[in-house]
Amino acid sequence: MKFVVSSTELLSHLSVVSRVISSKNTLPILDNFLFNLEGNELEITASDLETTLVTRFSLENVSDEGTVAIPYKILIDTLKEFSEQPLTFDINPGTQNITINSENGQFHIVGQPADDFPQKAMLKPEDSHSVKLSAEILLNGINKTIFATADDEMRPMMNGIFTELNEQGITFVSSDAHRLVRYRRKDVQVEADASFILPKKPAQLLKNMLVKETGFVNVQFDDKNAVFTMPGYTMVCRLVEGNYPNYNAVIPVDNPNRMIVDRVDLYNSVRRVSIYSNAASNMVKLSLTGNQCTVSAEDLDFSVSAFERLSCEYEGTEMEIGFKSIFLSEILANISSTEVVLSFSEPSLASLVFPHINENPDEDILMLLMPMMIGD
Repeated sequence: MKFVVSSTELLSHLSVVSRVISSKNTLPILDNFLFNLEGNELEITASDLETTLVTRFSLENVSDEGTVAIPYKILIDTLKEFSEQPLTFDINPGTQNITINSENGQFHIVGQPADDFPQKAMLKPEDSHSVKLSAEILLNGINKTIFATADDEMRPMMNGIFTELNEQGITFVSSDAHRLVRYRRKDVQVEADASFILPKKPAQLLKNMLVKETGFVNVQFDDKNAVFTMPGYTMVCRLVEGNYPNYNAVIPVDNPNRMIVDRVDLYNSVRRVSIYSNAASNMVKLSLTGNQCTVSAEDLDFSVSAFERLSCEYEGTEMEIGFKSIFLSEILANISSTEVVLSFSEPSLASLVFPHINENPDEDILMLLMPMMIGD
């Protein structure tokens, strides 16, 4: 098995797939990349058993096909020290001895038998579904929801992004019981109703990969696994098992008190004022009256307090409501509109945050935030 490859091209591909490798692998073989050379195409695989990343690209100078597992850390560390140059990999399939020839030297690595590397999961054709998404839609769906996923060992289905396909399009949902995000896109063609829960780690891996993608992603899934295919890369991941709670049941249908405010002004005010909040509660209060919103916080233990007044359009009864500042600021940071609407029922019930005007008519985003008891 012998091939010539650009040092920077190889490092670029390895840097992407290496993100899946865990620092605490249960199997030593998972500390390796699986190299598979067929014809003039080199396929490289990395895995943590739950998620597998595969990249493939063409080579011009190839002789002898084959497979071998190569230790990932020493290979990546070596490639980082090379300037752009061709590298010749010469691999003995019997001994797994790997020789890398550069312009000025030679490097020796001992590989592992490819047969020891775990096989990636396969979908059940009779139970699988598929949908074709633009990279932009999938990236937005992950970006808008991943921050609100839970870390709950007792309810693992909350630790991922619920992805629902129906006649309305595609909906991404996440919740950690304190907040809920629903991001819906109507500009997606769906063949049949289906859903899956994407775990947080593969969602983060996809997020990093999709930033540079401009085309389409083919998504296939059954009840246990999902496959995401894009130009040059494939990700196979195990899905979160279980039924996602009925999220629509917790979204208020009528919050009569309504405030329209500049999103950036409110975000910056919450960030500044929250510095003076109690370290344990991290609470900021919104006092709503007339066309004014007062953002305030205090820490009685250290005798510090702060408030800022913002202009707004408020319709409803005078109200004072408290929120955990980090939750409110994250929600405001993940909405892109100039102005946002905050709607309230009572200081103890869920509030809604959404764009005042949707910049994209095919996009619908709604965020729910549970308040804190001001007496706490």
